Amino acid sequence: MRLHEYEALDIFEQNGIPVPRRGVASTMHEALHVAGEIGYPVILKAQVLVGGRGLAGGIKTASSPDELKEVAESLLSSDIKGLPVLKLLVCEKVEVAKELYVGITIDGYSGRPVIVVSTEGGMLIEETAKTSPEKIASVHVDSSFAFYPYHARALLSRLGVNQQLIATWTDVIGQLYNVVMRYETLIGEINPLVVLPNGGLIAVDAVLEVDDSAISRIRFPLPDRIERIENPLERRGREIGVTYVDLDGDIGLISSGAGLGMASTDIIGERMKPANFLETGGGITADLLYRCMELIMMKPGLRAIFINVYGGINPIHEGAKGVVRYIKEHNVKIPIVAKALGNRQEETWEIFRSAGVHVVTEAATEKAVDRLYELVGRG
Repeated sequence: MRLHEYEALDIFEQNGIPVPRRGVASTMHEALHVAGEIGYPVILKAQVLVGGRGLAGGIKTASSPDELKEVAESLLSSDIKGLPVLKLLVCEKVEVAKELYVGITIDGYSGRPVIVVSTEGGMLIEETAKTSPEKIASVHVDSSFAFYPYHARALLSRLGVNQQLIATWTDVIGQLYNVVMRYETLIGEINPLVVLPNGGLIAVDAVLEVDDSAISRIRFPLPDRIERIENPLERRGREIGVTYVDLDGDIGLISSGAGLGMASTDIIGERMKPANFLETGGGITADLLYRCMELIMMKPGLRAIFINVYGGINPIHEGAKGVVRYIKEHNVKIPIVAKALGNRQEETWEIFRSAGVHVVTEAATEKAVDRLYELVGRG
């Protein structure tokens, strides 16, 4: 679960990391009020759960109330990488002497936290990694041993920064490490970490992504995961307990596993356009598949549905009952193709056929998609 910037900044402040004065606004008038309390100039930042907002035009400066009105209205009526801007972070514009970078993530190979620092922060940090690797240093942390200030000092010394900056930067790294451990985040990042003219440091940006599997263990308040999902179909998928990703096509998909779903999506995409990715995971029931049908039928312009399920631990015959119940109750007319293999497959096929579903009994998903293509082409 990725946190909005304003949520991450609040956590930073609670854990001793210096952050700017700020406020959150949902309207232009609220933005004016926050800016009036802070004082101009201010920075307005679109609050969407996606990276690269600055390069996408989601971060702007306002030096007066008139300018703020124009900027706030423009941002609140825009979208960033397909996500609507519903909130703005309004924060003081600090004077920048230098921009730094600090991030902590989990190394997928070792499973240990890795701290990355750079003397070149800002939007082009990825370019710095490619062109000037000497300006970036990293260290893995043995979390069973813990992290101490001398680790940070040794890391920063490799970048050749002065002792005053090492001292203040070490404090911030230690505070960020504590946040990452307390909230069990997959990533904690400050980019940029700004050096002020007086030598102080301030985090003018904040990224925190909490590990979903750790949420039940975290003792600190967190926002509701479902409410923050902006796409209504994806939010509904989370509510019913399936993985749903909204796509741009018109062929609905239900699969019983991530691998099966991804393969189906790729094969459909060779000649048609999938409307979604949906995988049920284990524990299929008639009610769950009924709700899956209900979910994918919410997509406007759907031309057909493809069902690809495997009966290992999943009782696919029960899932078929839910699909058929939905078809009959809602008089579904669009073509539906099903490939269902595994435990009690013959029973499953007969249940599907009772509602006019086109059953493909071959093992290859390509054969089932061929049948789907024939039906969609004729329609």
